[in-house]
Amino acid sequence: MGEKIELLVTVKTYPLPSTDLAIREQVCTAGVLRDGSFRRIYPVNFRDRPYWEWYSKYDWIELEVEKSQDDERPESFSPIPGTAIRKVGYLDERRNWLFRKQVVLAKGTQTMCSLRRAARHECSLGIVRPREVTDVRFLRTSSTWKPEWEVLFRQQRLFGPQQRPLEKIPYDFRYWFRCEDPNCPGQHKMIITDWDLGVLFRKMRDKFGDERVAAQKVRQKYLDQMCAPDVDTHFFVGTVRQYGTWIVLGVFWPKKDKQDSIW
Repeated sequence: MGEKIELLVTVKTYPLPSTDLAIREQVCTAGVLRDGSFRRIYPVNFRDRPYWEWYSKYDWIELEVEKSQDDERPESFSPIPGTAIRKVGYLDERRNWLFRKQVVLAKGTQTMCSLRRAARHECSLGIVRPREVTDVRFLRTSSTWKPEWEVLFRQQRLFGPQQRPLEKIPYDFRYWFRCEDPNCPGQHKMIITDWDLGVLFRKMRDKFGDERVAAQKVRQKYLDQMCAPDVDTHFFVGTVRQYGTWIVLGVFWPKKDKQDSIW
């Protein structure tokens, strides 16, 4: 049975091809409801929707969803086919992200260790405050999609409306960090699938004409800026449905609050 929800968008992952030619590309969107509960909305045929339905992070969106029938993860819902996505608000960065923090952090944070101990049917989304971020590492991968996905793209271009081809980012980026669990055994090494990372990589590559330089610029942004000493860094994390592994979906990075003393 469907329901209408209002979701504060905190996560948009980089698009992937879909086996459903009616969807073409699939984007995982995640965020929090008014009470701070997590929701995953998947799949969203983002680029195929009218431009007035396109949304950004920290937009409030209203949409009709139903529980995913083929996804056991409790937070996973699917847009009801034929229904629209409507933007109904936006939370800006004023007062050091105060209004964002009131919603995003309404139910606190977890540790990465505790999330990994939880059963797959218990939770698949969370927000983690790392105790220490030690590195962002990147590894060169293929610049082309898997052969079976290339077949899908050719079918989409042949039978569907023309659209700029979906570009594959030829690097994997991973955060290396320790979580706040006092018994954390060591480094968590988790891949980053943030939409903004892919956009930044392409922008830097086009600007400097060098993929390696672009990868270094991404590392600089995601490590030196988003995890700077004066930043209160949090990671939006979630599981991959097929494998149950945890990945970093995005970063929440307001400045640390100054504790001013009157003495």
